[in-house]
Amino acid sequence: MTDALTRLREMQSADLPVHGGRTLAYVYDSGLPDVDRIGREAVAAYAGSNGLDPTAFPSLLRMENEVVGTAADLLDAPETVVGTVTSGGTESVLLAVQTARDAQPGIERPRMVLPTTAHAAFHKAAHYFGVEPVLVPVGPDFRADPAAMAAAIDDRTVLVVASAPSYAHGVVDPVTAIAAAAAERGIRCHVDACIGGWVLPYAARLGRDVPAWTFAVEGVTSISVDLHKYAYAPKGTSVLLHRTPELRRPQFFASAAWPGYTMLNSTMQSTKSGGPLAGAWAVMRSLGDEGYERLARDVFEAVDRIRAGIGDMKELAVVSTPDSTLIALTTDESCDPFTVCDEMAARGWYVQPQMSYAGSPATIHLSVSAATLPHVAELLEALAEAVAAAVASGPVTVDPGVAAFIAVLDPLVLSDDDFHGLLLAAGLIGTDGEQGRGEQGQLALPQRMAEVNAMLDLASAGMREALLVAFLDRLTRPRRR
Repeated sequence: MTDALTRLREMQSADLPVHGGRTLAYVYDSGLPDVDRIGREAVAAYAGSNGLDPTAFPSLLRMENEVVGTAADLLDAPETVVGTVTSGGTESVLLAVQTARDAQPGIERPRMVLPTTAHAAFHKAAHYFGVEPVLVPVGPDFRADPAAMAAAIDDRTVLVVASAPSYAHGVVDPVTAIAAAAAERGIRCHVDACIGGWVLPYAARLGRDVPAWTFAVEGVTSISVDLHKYAYAPKGTSVLLHRTPELRRPQFFASAAWPGYTMLNSTMQSTKSGGPLAGAWAVMRSLGDEGYERLARDVFEAVDRIRAGIGDMKELAVVSTPDSTLIALTTDESCDPFTVCDEMAARGWYVQPQMSYAGSPATIHLSVSAATLPHVAELLEALAEAVAAAVASGPVTVDPGVAAFIAVLDPLVLSDDDFHGLLLAAGLIGTDGEQGRGEQGQLALPQRMAEVNAMLDLASAGMREALLVAFLDRLTRPRRR
């Protein structure tokens, strides 16, 4: 047993750090060791508990109701509000879409109206539940266009979506106008606040200019907010809130059509560990309202200082003034964004590359946490060095042969042989055991990603999806004894 734990620690050493404020995507770090410890101990204490049956584990039911109640207070919810703890933002979004669809059984080919900046989880929901996404272009500030959203609503629309904020650019959509347009047609309006839900209310308290987006906005019928982001809870917990029990009811699933127990589920999961819920509850109780306000002050101070420092770098620009804790950066022609990301990684910082989309260039994404504040000066120094290195090395170019190969590939019929040929052409597999490449044709994670990202950036959205699916398929092959 000790050997297994030792091996776990050895393997984990190759992962991105989840503490220290240097990983600016995927994880959200309060910078408070005691909070982290409390969360981990609570997860461990409830790892064997099962949220499938609330009558068997009443402590889980109590914790869920208290977590939902705290979220309701934070989001200006009416007394009628109800909610459910889910496994994460994607499950909350899936349930919001499924509930809207099932509330309108008479609509055979339902639609939902989305700004093009809505999270990809809505596209996943569309794929799973057969709800057609109607994509509406956003304005030059990357916020949803309320008039265009209203014009896209028709008799088949079951849901209208806004973001608070959108992930890619960190801006809050004009929820008031969007919700009003939905309400006028008797249609649900969901606000995806998975990122901002636990930090924007404190931003408003601190006097920052935050557009209205909570249940205080008439016409908002549901909101999703993640606890494992800026509530700084362990992965993975989110809350889906509905304005009334009637709006939530289609979310539930029950089946007595078999000889076993009558299945009753409030989420996509049946069996679900009580650990994440207990971890979220314990962290929320430990931090309290004052603790979250302090953390919000820290994270927004970090955001402001980072933005000010970027203003001194002529090669970089902020895409749109962020309303929350997310910053998207563009580079000028002298500087390749994918190389900047690699150079940051070489200096111990993870920043996320975002591909070009609909005429907008590739960007660099930063999800800032409270733990980043003490290290802002180091971050800006590393960023300046990374930019200088990217300028010196020049833009990443894709081999013309590889580019031509991508251009003729059909994503609908991409074969394993096609993908293997592309890996060979791109130098991602080899036979010499060179570092960063697999041995004897095996695929390994590359040490630097700029060339790979530049190659993906050339591809259409459909081709990019097909290539990444094939890549994931290659990575996730069983290790046999």
